[in-house]
Amino acid sequence: MDAKISSRPIETDMDPRSVVNRLMEADLFSRWLGIEVLSVGDGTSEICMLVRPEMVNGFGIAHGGILFSLADSAFAFACNSDGYVTVALDVSVSFPKAVRVLDKLKATAKRIHKTNRTGLYLVEVLNERKELVGLFKGTCYRTEKQIM
Repeated sequence: MDAKISSRPIETDMDPRSVVNRLMEADLFSRWLGIEVLSVGDGTSEICMLVRPEMVNGFGIAHGGILFSLADSAFAFACNSDGYVTVALDVSVSFPKAVRVLDKLKATAKRIHKTNRTGLYLVEVLNERKELVGLFKGTCYRTEKQIM
């Protein structure tokens, strides 16, 4: 089932988990990554995944795009948790520690600031040893379209 988008300003009683469930139904890439949604709240999300052998680069460590994608999904779920289509304006990511095959990663996204149209979010990515392996900062833009 694809996430449906409406430009009509309608009232919705969708809770953040329902919104993310609908997004995940249509998000084939996050599903390919093996992302599991642990929790979702107003402006927050926590997700995890296991790094598989096909996710490494030529140095035998996880490709930076894998960690970026995990953090980006956590960011997207937190940004869209209110049921409005929200897209990235600007993001940056740092990789303080290498990620290895079979590392279980957990990304936690938190809203830092919100206006009527924009939001600022931080996403921390930890491995199973609770070591910081990624730090992601993102700015998003909220549209008037609701996720249905």
